[in-house]
Order: sequence, then structure tokens, then C-alpha cells
Amino acid sequence: MKYLICAAALVTLFSGCKKDETVRAYGGGDATWKLVELNGTTFAADATIAFPEKGKITGKGPCNEFASTIEVPYPWFKAGQIQSSRKACPALAAETAYFRALTDATLVEVSDQVMILSNTDGLSLVFKALEQ
Repeated sequence: MKYLICAAALVTLFSGCKKDETVRAYGGGDATWKLVELNGTTFAADATIAFPEKGKITGKGPCNEFASTIEVPYPWFKAGQIQSSRKACPALAAETAYFRALTDATLVEVSDQVMILSNTDGLSLVFKALEQ
């Protein structure tokens, strides 16, 4: 029984040491990213995304702040359910399009100061790193 308790304690201890394999560890965590283009069209409203810690996504839509999760390894992208405040504003349609695109994205690529989220159906979100 003593060995079983020790083994359980070791598993618990080392499970927190699992390496981050998400976009955060491959350049995504180095910046806050501003959405500049959605499906080939300039995104005129303000929207951001960031990966502040392992498994976490945060950001701002044109109207509301949001949070989500990510667990899939790079280059895959799968945002969990988006939690956001519920303020209305004139750009609510743009925010709805942004949040829908985030949940539909399945791939991510980070190259220098540009990050692209996409999927095989032609979805494309182009972000540029904001100055720190």
C-alpha cells in the first residue's frame, strides 16, 4: 500500500511537468496578436488573441474580452468553448464572425511577426504581433 501511495504521488508530481506543445511554445506565446485580416478581407475592428500560459487563450473582440483553452499540439489549433462578457456594441457582427472563425480554425502557423489560423475549408485569420 505504501508503494501505491508513493507511485500515485510521483505521477501527480510529474504530470505538472508535461512540456507545452501548443502554439504558445512555438512562438505564439511571445506576443499579443492583432487580427488584421479575416478570410482575405481587412478586419477593420479591433481584435486580439494571446496565449499567456500553458493551455490558455485570452483576447479581446471588438466588444468583449474572451477566454478559452487550447490543448492540441502545434501546428494544430482547437479553441475550447469561448467564454466572453456580453456587452453590445456597433461591431457585434464583426465580433461574432471573429469568435466563430476562432472555433472553426484547425491549423496555426507562426512565422516571425505573423500568425495565421486556418482550416481545410479555406478559413484564414491573419494576425500581426503587437509591439510589447
